[in-house]
Amino acid sequence: MIVRMSKYAFLIYHKEYDTFLHRLREMGVVHVKETQTAADNPRVQQLLAERKRVQAQMQLLKKMREDRTPPAVPHSVTAEEGAAWVDRVERLNEQIEEQRAVCRAIEKDIATVSVWGDFDYANISRLQQAGYDTAFFTCPLSRYDPAWENTCNTFVIHEQQSTCYFISITSCGEAVEIDAERVRLPESSPRQLREQLRIEQERADELTRELADIAVRDRHLPEAYDTLLSNNLAWENVHIQTVREAGDKLMMLEGWIPEAQGKELEQTLDRDNYFYRKLKVTPEDDVPIQFRNNRFSRLFELISKLYMLPKYGELDLTPFFAPFFMIFFGLCLGDSGYGLFLLLAASAVKLFMRKKIQPSMKPVLSLVQILGASTFFCGLLTGTFFGANMYDWGIPALDTLKAHVLLDNNQMFALALILGVVQILFGMCLNATNKIIRFGFAYGLSTIGWIILLVSMAAAYALPEVMPMFGTAHQIVIALSGILIFLLNSPGKNPLLNIGLGLWDTYNMATGLLGDVLSYVRLFALGLSGGILAGVFNSLATGMSPDNIIAGPIVMILIFVIGHAINIFMNVLGAFVHPMRLTFVEFFKNSGYEGGGSAYNPFKWNSGIND
Repeated sequence: MIVRMSKYAFLIYHKEYDTFLHRLREMGVVHVKETQTAADNPRVQQLLAERKRVQAQMQLLKKMREDRTPPAVPHSVTAEEGAAWVDRVERLNEQIEEQRAVCRAIEKDIATVSVWGDFDYANISRLQQAGYDTAFFTCPLSRYDPAWENTCNTFVIHEQQSTCYFISITSCGEAVEIDAERVRLPESSPRQLREQLRIEQERADELTRELADIAVRDRHLPEAYDTLLSNNLAWENVHIQTVREAGDKLMMLEGWIPEAQGKELEQTLDRDNYFYRKLKVTPEDDVPIQFRNNRFSRLFELISKLYMLPKYGELDLTPFFAPFFMIFFGLCLGDSGYGLFLLLAASAVKLFMRKKIQPSMKPVLSLVQILGASTFFCGLLTGTFFGANMYDWGIPALDTLKAHVLLDNNQMFALALILGVVQILFGMCLNATNKIIRFGFAYGLSTIGWIILLVSMAAAYALPEVMPMFGTAHQIVIALSGILIFLLNSPGKNPLLNIGLGLWDTYNMATGLLGDVLSYVRLFALGLSGGILAGVFNSLATGMSPDNIIAGPIVMILIFVIGHAINIFMNVLGAFVHPMRLTFVEFFKNSGYEGGGSAYNPFKWNSGIND
């Protein structure tokens, strides 16, 4: 559900404003109303750029630390210390990159001269002093002319990959006419270049070790500095949203607070003699959204936030789609073995790595546990366990279970469609409820009419002995729903306009409802395809293993593990994406979900620890 919010306005004398803001930040419950754009403010742009710098270095140094446990963030880091740290780390990174570029250039030179042998470049200088020029050439082997050895005094040094490397030694000033590419070598011997490379690599390693030491020694500092910048950004934003009155003598600020905490806020402000007024919430207000759900539904809030937050006054659909999503995931994955694997893997991580798990990851692991358990039980409907049919194992308990829960493909197909009809009708009920809550009972009558019509059609199809299709009782129900759909769909409007809107609504319903229901076939198709692929990997594991007492089991296990790992990855991804699509498209659409709300983000001091 969505927490009810109260709107407040604060009017403060300018000399007391900073003190008031410090008090407001200590309380940490007021979401400041956005009245102006803060992104164009120079100070905000400067802080955002600085945060980008520090976060880039944080990500870089995290990769250099073996211990990934989040550090405790101290509160004593100043802006000057943080900026100096970022400058130092950036400078070290630049120096490391420069050293690596130097090393790459030397390695390129070594590769260039290595084909000429390990010669001393000083000998080339001695020949020059004695009156002889030494020139280096390269050409394809097919183009090398042995006559050059007489005319230009050439010597073949090396032949490699159809390429010939040769030199010519001629008197200084003598013209050398050779149809080959002349090579300019670095004025260092291979031995000198290798020694130079060793020195430069040691320098690069030294800088890297220095950076690694900083990553461990100062691991708290970037997190603390980033937290400080975040707090400064929030402070600047509050000043930007402040309206100045009476020649900048009075400061007015508006904000939102959860209704349950309003009394405590008022008592604090009364005690400190600050002026405030509680304002009326209007439909035009962009009220921030805060969820308050039970422990189970709270795990699915991260899925809701992937789409968009609801508007204030709308129903929070998280508790309503959570059970469906859990079942849909289980049907799409559809293998009890895979479900058991997810359940045990998430439980093991929570049990054995609880000290290293970041707080934000704990709900994700709990969600994986729930989805794994759902998959395990949904897999019992088809009897698949890592692609094998568990009901063929001859275990008495499984034989008993088979008689009660096993469904064939036709029944699974029907189950997927039935679940689609149930969720769509449930969404329409929520749509009617939401309209009644927000606008009044009359605005929900049209949707109620469609619900009555669709339920009556389903009942007449499933129970013809109770209510025959288009019998007298059914015709009365159809007439009642028709009145609601065509005459009462828009309260207060012209009846002819209502009929036109009803016809348009009928067209949309007729063209969209069938497609919405058929979309749920993916629940059956994904589970079936995943089970078939798992069975294929089992067949490959047994069929491709050699007839060898040692190699056979090893190959079989490798194929089994690798194949099922690929299948689990692909099917888990599909089992997450497709139920999410059914939720965001079919269910949200039929629920009349609008969305577009903004998250409740109170002005408070961010300590950086588990925030």
